[in-house]
Amino acid sequence: MKAVLIFEDHKPLSEREVVHMTVWRLPARVPGCAHDFKYRLAFVVDGHCVLRFDNERGKGDHKHAGTVQSPYQFTTPTRLLADFLHEVEICRTK
Repeated sequence: MKAVLIFEDHKPLSEREVVHMTVWRLPARVPGCAHDFKYRLAFVVDGHCVLRFDNERGKGDHKHAGTVQSPYQFTTPTRLLADFLHEVEICRTK
């Protein structure tokens, strides 16, 4: 089985803000993760990534808020997207 694109969306939220969201199902787990999804979700403001959820090889599931990296508890792709969009809204109100 090859990687299968599950979800992809890139949309502007304003003239200064954009979200990029991509989720794949892989034929095997990403090292450091307990699931077979690979994802990259980013909230970019004025060309700078201010929030990112991803699962790099060996690092597992985590998120970056500014310069701070912290673990993320992945459950499902649907929950991942909801959590990310919720945190985007929090960032937008700051």
